[in-house]
Amino acid sequence: MNRENCFPVRVYGRSPPYHKGILSMPQNVLKHKVGLETHGLKNLKKINWNLSTPQLYEHIIANKEGQLSHLGPVCVTTGEHTGRAPNDKFIVQEPSSQENIWWGKVNRPFSVEQFEALYSRILAYLQGKEVYVQDCCAGCDPEHQTHIRVITEHAWHSLFARNMFIQIRDMAKLENHDPAFTIMHVPDFKAVPAIDGTNSEVFVIVDFGRQLVLIGGTSYAGEIKKSVFSILNYLLPQKQSVLSMHCSANIGSKGDSSIFFGLSGTGKTTLSADPKRKLIGDDEHGWSDRGVFNFEGGCYAKVIRLSQESEPEIFECTRKFGTLLENVVLSKDARRLDLDDASLTENTRASYPITHINNAVLEGMGGHPNNVIMLTCDAYGVMPPVSKLTPEQAMYHFISGYTAKVAGTEKGMSREPTAIFSTCFGAPFMSLHPSVYADMLGERIDKHKVSCWLVNTGWTGGAYGVGKRIEIKYTRAMIKAILEGQLDNVETETDPVFGIQIPLVIKGVPKEYLFPRNTWKNPEAYDEKANELANQFIENFKEYENNVDKKILDASPKPVAGKGKSAGKIHELRK
Repeated sequence: MNRENCFPVRVYGRSPPYHKGILSMPQNVLKHKVGLETHGLKNLKKINWNLSTPQLYEHIIANKEGQLSHLGPVCVTTGEHTGRAPNDKFIVQEPSSQENIWWGKVNRPFSVEQFEALYSRILAYLQGKEVYVQDCCAGCDPEHQTHIRVITEHAWHSLFARNMFIQIRDMAKLENHDPAFTIMHVPDFKAVPAIDGTNSEVFVIVDFGRQLVLIGGTSYAGEIKKSVFSILNYLLPQKQSVLSMHCSANIGSKGDSSIFFGLSGTGKTTLSADPKRKLIGDDEHGWSDRGVFNFEGGCYAKVIRLSQESEPEIFECTRKFGTLLENVVLSKDARRLDLDDASLTENTRASYPITHINNAVLEGMGGHPNNVIMLTCDAYGVMPPVSKLTPEQAMYHFISGYTAKVAGTEKGMSREPTAIFSTCFGAPFMSLHPSVYADMLGERIDKHKVSCWLVNTGWTGGAYGVGKRIEIKYTRAMIKAILEGQLDNVETETDPVFGIQIPLVIKGVPKEYLFPRNTWKNPEAYDEKANELANQFIENFKEYENNVDKKILDASPKPVAGKGKSAGKIHELRK
């Protein structure tokens, strides 16, 4: 018998269905120092403690929660909710945290009384039901690790937690696991707004006082992941002087780390998965006095229209046992994946342990970064594909957190591109005021003399619907040039609207790509659109003007009066 498969399990209630051939191996039983009664749970039908990946597969199939696909991944669907529900997220306004929270449209208050009433209804709902528990950690650096417990209603969400967070291999430590935070996920429990004070049947509510997160009404697993991120964004900067970041990170053969900030769809996961560099992590990191460390033990990659040629590392992960695929369409009989099928959602996802990436840094830690790369997907087609930033410009773009979305990515969006500004490249998960994270980033950039870059992975030759997406091979060439130091001393020109330094030559990239105005058929239309986007930057930044240094304000884009004065035009005249 493979001893790895005998992961510690504690079961209450009826015995597992050995007679059906579902669980053919004996299950070890541990006494847990902190039981579920600590969380108010009682009269449960069964508690499945820390099931291994094979055991969770068996439960998923037996419960008819998902289907096994070709080569071993398990596929599930999330029903109506195929993405996060930002309008249904709340933070309990309680004494221990209320003075620290960045209250507003992102972090909306929920009363202690409402939380207690909803919690009581959930505890009553779970009586007589089976639950799954994963005791795990967040934070690869042992000095900055947070112990968490994820209690779920479905086996596949337990597999998600097992993939995404850091497993505890030491049996003694597992038995004595005392969670600092508990996430309770009940997707089949629907809130009643008139009773519970929620916006809809969906809710994601964090109580920093009770160290508890309640998630319900949605099966989208990303809510579990981002709730833990929100917790760390509150705890680490205040209590441990660690900058929490929505970024991916990798490391080169010489020990040179780099981090990639960016919102969903900008390429964080894709560009950090580089066969010539080791992956530290794909989405969430901390920057401590020792360097960068991953918060997670797995990856959660967007896989719609994933290409084996362009993204070979991630593509291979969609063909491995242990990978969990959300809303990916299967052929009926062969159970083969159709990664191009967006009939369920554009937001198809793969959750897999980081060990599925061949060149991953398994300890999840690296040194202080040499480069900070900020990614944007500009659907207006006016941002340069790559540019160097001064520290002040880096701070400006970090606080701005710009990208653009196009029709089809979100329900109800217009056909025209829509500018999105998400401060710190992750506003929905930032519990503290943005200035806390921005100040910490600025200090680290200055202290460690970090080079900063802005990379546009969006459109060129016109806006979405007219132009085309910048080819990933060119973006990879630009990233390669940055990481290898090829751009450290090259000649640049200043874009007069955005004020950023554009390299004149990059090996492997056509020159006309570097200056977006050169790719537009109508240069005057480019000028108009560039000014339009610059004005949106300025309008968005008004919220932060009173909390930043004048040097950062001076890094703002500056619309140019008249036509024909863009950096691209200047370059044309020089040629």
